[in-house]
Amino acid sequence: MQDKTIIITGGSRGMGQRLALKLGAEGANVVVNYRRDDAAAKLTVADIEAVGGTAIAVQADVADTAAVESMVDKVVDRFGTIDVVVANAAASAFKPLMQIRGHHIEKTMGITVQGFLDLVRASVPHMPRGSRVLAVSGWDSFRALPGHGLLGAGKAAMETIVKYLAIELAAEGVTAVGVCPGPIDTDSFRYYAGEAWDDYAKQWLAQTPSGAYPTPDEVAEVMAFLCSPRSAAINGQTIVVDGGLSLATMPIGFGQS
Repeated sequence: MQDKTIIITGGSRGMGQRLALKLGAEGANVVVNYRRDDAAAKLTVADIEAVGGTAIAVQADVADTAAVESMVDKVVDRFGTIDVVVANAAASAFKPLMQIRGHHIEKTMGITVQGFLDLVRASVPHMPRGSRVLAVSGWDSFRALPGHGLLGAGKAAMETIVKYLAIELAAEGVTAVGVCPGPIDTDSFRYYAGEAWDDYAKQWLAQTPSGAYPTPDEVAEVMAFLCSPRSAAINGQTIVVDGGLSLATMPIGFGQS
């Protein structure tokens, strides 16, 4: 990824930050997008620079079209072209669907759908052939998790958009893929699970064929691969990274002598 320019929305924390650090260590020019946490973004940039990478932090609310366009302009002014865009930012109201209201939908879809499309539309004119779009989906796009109905709908929409982008951007030589991590032991996942995290973790582990669900660094490895030219043959697909957890309906070994 040497000298490739990569925009990562929501790049100052969680999996976005893990990916930013990995790609920075591989020599990429990393654009760390963030909405509010200036300190976290600056720390991420400093960590990338500490390992010899190049990074800048750009504040922009992904749900704001003008802010996204301004961010892309800043990136082009600094680096000239954009090689990869990673739509990682997300936000939602974690409530049962019967408690969801219009402003919740506007917030969630404003980031996962509108923000994703705004980022791609603004970036594509500056992306050379062979460039890549990566959408970060989530397990809630196809598995029911308590309170995740709205975010799951947004993530499922992103996966559908990836399919269409793979076709519609073919003439520009730009490919599109998605990554769908399963449960990951991150601060955000623990926050959403609350006190039930330990119980959830035990159940998930018992149903994971590989014996362990992926660590954040292992997921970042897959994401980095999907950003790289080595994965060019993958197009229009969303890759599930959960150690096989989504395959199981019963604990591994159940009913076997």
